[in-house]
Amino acid sequence: MNLLSPTPDAVDELVCSARGCRSEAAWGLLWNNPKLHTPERRKVWLACDDHREHLEQYLGTRSFLRDVVPVSELPAADVS
Repeated sequence: MNLLSPTPDAVDELVCSARGCRSEAAWGLLWNNPKLHTPERRKVWLACDDHREHLEQYLGTRSFLRDVVPVSELPAADVS
């Protein structure tokens, strides 16, 4: 792990994080709450195309949003 650059948490099931949505996620919203997480930590919320803007606004309003990337750029969780 490179401590000099932020690393997103690994993801397993690519399902949108919006409440009640079970759509396949297309985006990873990388966020960090500086009161709880170290600067290099990146939590991940997943978003389908329909919920990306809403989730971005929610995190952005709180100044937590750090980046948005396609799910293909996120590290996969080791499910073994």
